[in-house]
Amino acid sequence: MDKEICIGLLGSGTVGTGVARVLTMNQQQIRERVGASLVLKRVLVRDLKKERPGLEGVEKTDRFEDILEDPDIHIIVEVMGGIHPAKEYMLRALEAGKHVVTANKDVVAEYGHALFDMAAKHHVNFRFEAAVGGGIPIITPLKECLTANRITKILGILNGTTNYMLTKMSECGSDYDTVLKEAQDKGYAEADPTADVEGLDAARKAAILASIAFNSRVKLSDVSVEGITKITPEDISYAKTLGYTVKLLVVGTDSADGIDIRVHPVFLSCEHPLASVNGVYNAIFVHGNALGDAMFYGQGAGSLPTASAVVSDVIAVTRDIERGEITSVGCTCYEDKPICPLERTRSSYYVRLLVDDEPGVLGQIATAFGNAGVSLNSVVQTRRNVVDHAEIVAITHIVEHAKVERAIASLRKLPVVDEIRNIIRVESGR
Repeated sequence: MDKEICIGLLGSGTVGTGVARVLTMNQQQIRERVGASLVLKRVLVRDLKKERPGLEGVEKTDRFEDILEDPDIHIIVEVMGGIHPAKEYMLRALEAGKHVVTANKDVVAEYGHALFDMAAKHHVNFRFEAAVGGGIPIITPLKECLTANRITKILGILNGTTNYMLTKMSECGSDYDTVLKEAQDKGYAEADPTADVEGLDAARKAAILASIAFNSRVKLSDVSVEGITKITPEDISYAKTLGYTVKLLVVGTDSADGIDIRVHPVFLSCEHPLASVNGVYNAIFVHGNALGDAMFYGQGAGSLPTASAVVSDVIAVTRDIERGEITSVGCTCYEDKPICPLERTRSSYYVRLLVDDEPGVLGQIATAFGNAGVSLNSVVQTRRNVVDHAEIVAITHIVEHAKVERAIASLRKLPVVDEIRNIIRVESGR
């Protein structure tokens, strides 16, 4: 019980200090579970003069080589974020025979295959549970617990900022700009919120999840991405009226047409378990052919939740060190499945139009949809304080995206259609 496993930490920000705190507050329990003490020996920082609350007593360095070349350090934890130099540091660490644990979704989404290859070549671990869903366990369940299944669908709320914003819009009727400022004031959104509100953060996680769930490499460029910037209080109101809530979802399916992986706002049925996931919480819903449905729910970001996943990976690596073998599952992308083109993806759609308020308009719109091969499930017409105009909301049946685009092109040419105000996919989730 007196054996020590030394850790080198790259990054001293929110997650880095969280890792140090988890290692300290659960020290005794961790030691009893793994038969060794986990010691944070050295941390890489940018500025040696800056105080690092929570890292008192840990040696600081601004040279990566001080960690890389330390023979006592067996595990390197990367939580510095960004692609460069994090990618290069991790590759060098693996090449030097160090085990690597990371929370870096950017690097894993873009360069995960290179890191896996390097880890396999040098017989060390590369683990990244914290890269998707923060403290929610999902990578290990997909790689190990659910391997008896063929996973055919994943749905996920994987960005707390946008989920908080859409929740506030639903609860308070606020507009996008108002809830964005509130999210920034509370620290949920960055000064530049682009990565969150445009869906890019969720898209990186989607690429990682789809690669693991569907056993085929999915690149970030394979993910179709739309953000929430066009969502209005009117859309939220219509969703409620029609029995839906609006969420930014990761939607992935594995079918005969290939892997369909997208990130976009959806009208999600209020009966779906994900519909009740509000605020900054995240959740991942999966369907397996043996399991059926399962949902993983919890805090998707934050210092301690993310550190919880990081330290869990460190513990798994420590157990391998104690056994003298690598037991964790490496790259699972053993198939080469095609990516389903966006035009062949299938969904229901919500289409909101501003039209002239005169006889025959509904007939012209229905004809435009019909000529494009799109059948309508329901149509609602309202008058919203616009003189001589009305709003029409149409919900389509499930249809190929290409047909919806043809219908929209036809609608734009109709003289009675003044504006196509929004188009949002509809997801029953079943």
